[in-house]
Amino acid sequence: MNCLLLAFACLSSFILHPASLAAERPNILWLTSEDHGPHMGCYGDNFATTPNVDALAARGMLFKHAWSNGPVCAAARTTIIAGMYPASTGGEHMRSMVGLPKGKQMYPQFLRAAGYYCTNNSKEDYNLQKPEGVWDESSGKAHWKQRPGGQPFFAIFNETCSHESQLRKRPHTAIHDPAKVRVPAYHPDTPEVRQDWAQYYDTVTEADASAGQRLTELEAAGLAEDTIVFYYADHGSGMPRNKRWPCNSGLQVPMVVYFPAKWQHLAPKEYSAGGKSDRLVSFVDLAPTLLSIIGVQPPDWMQGHAFAGKFQTEPQPFVYGFRGRMDERYDSVRSVTDGRFVYVRNYMSHLSQGQHVAYQFETPSTRVWRKLFDEGKTTPEQSIFWQEPKAAEELYDLQSDRDEVHNLAAKSEHAATLEKMRQAQEELALKIRDVGLLPEGEMHQRSEGTTPYDMGHDDQLFPVARILKAAGDASSMKPDKIAALKAGFADPDNAVRYWSAMGLLMRGSDAVTAAHDELVKATKDSSTYVQVVAHWTLAKYGSDADRTASLPALVQLANWSQHNVFTAMSALNAIGDLGDKAKPIAEALKQLPKKGETPDGRFNSYVSRLLSDLTGSAPEFEPDATPQPKKKGRKK
Repeated sequence: MNCLLLAFACLSSFILHPASLAAERPNILWLTSEDHGPHMGCYGDNFATTPNVDALAARGMLFKHAWSNGPVCAAARTTIIAGMYPASTGGEHMRSMVGLPKGKQMYPQFLRAAGYYCTNNSKEDYNLQKPEGVWDESSGKAHWKQRPGGQPFFAIFNETCSHESQLRKRPHTAIHDPAKVRVPAYHPDTPEVRQDWAQYYDTVTEADASAGQRLTELEAAGLAEDTIVFYYADHGSGMPRNKRWPCNSGLQVPMVVYFPAKWQHLAPKEYSAGGKSDRLVSFVDLAPTLLSIIGVQPPDWMQGHAFAGKFQTEPQPFVYGFRGRMDERYDSVRSVTDGRFVYVRNYMSHLSQGQHVAYQFETPSTRVWRKLFDEGKTTPEQSIFWQEPKAAEELYDLQSDRDEVHNLAAKSEHAATLEKMRQAQEELALKIRDVGLLPEGEMHQRSEGTTPYDMGHDDQLFPVARILKAAGDASSMKPDKIAALKAGFADPDNAVRYWSAMGLLMRGSDAVTAAHDELVKATKDSSTYVQVVAHWTLAKYGSDADRTASLPALVQLANWSQHNVFTAMSALNAIGDLGDKAKPIAEALKQLPKKGETPDGRFNSYVSRLLSDLTGSAPEFEPDATPQPKKKGRKK
């Protein structure tokens, strides 16, 4: 009873005297922006016009190597809000809307329990379902000013003016001269590309101005020296081959931090005014860092490392990236950097970097770039984005190749670095139990009654080591792995069989000849995802008889009224890859339904977009980042 009374007294003290709590803990302000990389003056970009963040960096410190983990907004924010990799929680796919792992909380819940007034203005866009009680307020009106009586605050203000969609907005009042912009080696130097890059720089200037207004507001309120400030963007620029691609250009972000003198004992150990830290940091580190700053030890299940506060850790040797489904297009990519080298592992090397994501093709640069590639007018560096297949592994040296266009993976002098980076990627996949190795629909099916994270930590439901090996054998592109791939068709786990079929697809005609019987049998597999890949492989590389049998089967698998949205999307992606070989089913595709049941309304337009691409009709778009009403049920 005495313990209960003591606890009640402590709680009462907190509730009645928030001002005293404010004196003990700093306010924390996050100024965030959409879709821009470190194209700022403080990062050495002389073309940029960013006086406010530059001034903040001069008073504070910037991180030279900050990665967003995911190269698109929802995946990046999903990493931040949970302090876990989305490849572990199942939230890597764009707008995937999976359950929060059991017994886990989103970081604002920890801050609120510690007495903070927490506001988000205003974008959320998580791929994890949000529980009750995350924010005191999350809206376009949310503000630290509304906190009661001097309570310490944590506040986010997210600026959307630099979002991808703003690059294409016309008419536009120019700030930067397109003639003076630097065009990276992977982009063609055309008026459209120069205009989009210049307009991108203009939007970054607008985001900087917004940050300046928030900092002025803080100063006017007399809170500047009581408030720790972070400025960062959510991933690389909205330009193609930046946004959506998990190399350095898609993942590196500006991250500037300012710790007032009063709170510098909580700053990173290397902190100094105007300093530049070599520490590798990423978004998975932000939640544990916040908890460490307010004196709360981060829970063991958080997968990041605090880089400030009482519980800050030593610098880490690597930071990591990932890519899963981007809107209607599937891929599976993992990346690693040590600050100098960038390693990219393409688990689906048969797909180009530049798959036709309809929303990305709204940007003029994307369209003109693709047109020039189709006409044979792009340089080798500019062609990489569109080429099929892409390399199974990529290795880039940022010191000599800032644009990541010279792949060193096959160079003998870099063999040790390649092996080190590959090992780091595979070790993380095992450690976090990377459920992104499963087909998306398979992940949901195995998670019925639980969450992908919790399913992924049950070795009976998810034998991660065996599946990772199968994915590695499949994507290695080594001819001597065909025997292992053939044997994989007998594995009791659907995902191993899936990767066996995928490995044959990636290897083409010779592999189909070597494992034809296994592929034919796989067309009757209990898993629709195995069926899709088997039919895809036979339709693309098999005989005329194989194609005659597999094309109608793919149409049937693409029928949203007969299968779930994930199977339909998988089949339509397969059909799209067949090109002219899919002509016999052109009329049948026009009859397929464009509407059906989904686990979340934000999936509603994906099948329609895929069918539009196949049939030549206009694509449909959901409003960006706007959640739609959830529908009940999910077909098996």
